[in-house]
Amino acid sequence: MLNGRQILVMEDETLLRKSLCHYLESKGAEVFPAGNIEEARRIRESTELDYALLDINLPDGNGLDLLDKPGFSDNTRIVMMTADGGIRTAIEAMRRGASDYLSKPFDPEELPMVFSRIAREGARQRKEQFERDTHATPGKSLFTGARLRFIESQLDKILEADARLGSALPPVLIEGETGTGKSTLARWLHQHGPRKEAPLIEINCSALPESLVESELFGHERGAFTDARKERIGLFEAADGGTLFLDEIASLSLPIQAKVLTAIEDGHIRRVGGNAQRKIDVRLIAASLHSLDKLVREGSFREDLYHRLNLLHIRIPSLREFPDDIPALARHLLDDLKKRYRFPEATISTGGMQRLAAQPWPGNVRELIHEIERSLVFQNSGSLEFESLADPAGGNSPEIRLDTLKNPYWSLPETGFDFEAALKDLTKDVIEEALDQENGNVSAAARRLGVPRDFIRYRIDS
Repeated sequence: MLNGRQILVMEDETLLRKSLCHYLESKGAEVFPAGNIEEARRIRESTELDYALLDINLPDGNGLDLLDKPGFSDNTRIVMMTADGGIRTAIEAMRRGASDYLSKPFDPEELPMVFSRIAREGARQRKEQFERDTHATPGKSLFTGARLRFIESQLDKILEADARLGSALPPVLIEGETGTGKSTLARWLHQHGPRKEAPLIEINCSALPESLVESELFGHERGAFTDARKERIGLFEAADGGTLFLDEIASLSLPIQAKVLTAIEDGHIRRVGGNAQRKIDVRLIAASLHSLDKLVREGSFREDLYHRLNLLHIRIPSLREFPDDIPALARHLLDDLKKRYRFPEATISTGGMQRLAAQPWPGNVRELIHEIERSLVFQNSGSLEFESLADPAGGNSPEIRLDTLKNPYWSLPETGFDFEAALKDLTKDVIEEALDQENGNVSAAARRLGVPRDFIRYRIDS
């Protein structure tokens, strides 16, 4: 339960201090003993502690003074202990930042339960902070309603693991369609985790040229290749002590995936053109718009790397899965945009909100933001109608009949039918028919079909 946790034990009674240290070490903790406040202060300043077990009455002062600023890291959970028990002392300890309070004598076997309880409480507080952030901070209001609760149910496991494990954090895998908020969630996890004071390095792997991927991630030595005129550290080294966010990790080639696996499993990298193993300490957050499990079955993603990344997993649902959340989300996004563009009077009309709620939003929140921002900029103020979007009532547009799209030379095969391919072809046929009837006008065709314009472009190009 306490494997690898770093715990300060400050107790002036030698036998009790040794007893507590011996018990905690038997549970796998790394223990730092201190017999007085000065020793404890030196340990606090040089060690990233997960827990501190502090006596109050010591020869050189009051243990509570250690909690005063500059005090312990926000990631250190503090438990005070004293033989002079009393409600006033307990209240003062909690007021100054302690997480719990123990009256002597107590059974050392209580400690794992105490540490576990305050770790869970820390996870609960960060979860509540996540909900506050998503509603109160511009740019963070990407998650609302049932969609927010869906994410929070998965976030619980990650926050509890982070609280238990301290700075020794396993990777996190975030999956979701384009525009769902994967980058936002990755940044939040870093900013509210044990490594928040260390760097967060972000890279979209799909934007890296294949010839530069290895050098970008792992660095290179001078002369490693033609243009390598001087040595350069890679992103893993740049993120040392902090977090590396690899967006679109599925775009990495299989050989590079193997090197990423070595980096997170063994904790070291080797620069391109070098022989030295370089130790790194990085928390990896990976994101993918494709299901990595499916890519593993298709042979385009390493199974061993997938299992390593999938220890802590969050799937961000699309807007289509929670259409009832769209009105509240749209209002949050409009509030943010009104402040940016200084259009305080702008609102969304009833009809405009119905149009927003009726769209499939293949680009998810990013597409919704773009549509609201475009309407706000061009309409400036007043009531936003979103008239370029399809009317949910269907209007009086002439019907596009599917029977006119049937191919007389096509028939259902006996075996080997590819339903997805057939559906894709039918979708293209419907779009092409709409474009033909609207003389190539994409916006008009989109209104006819009840889909966004970007959806038509995406389907025609795919």
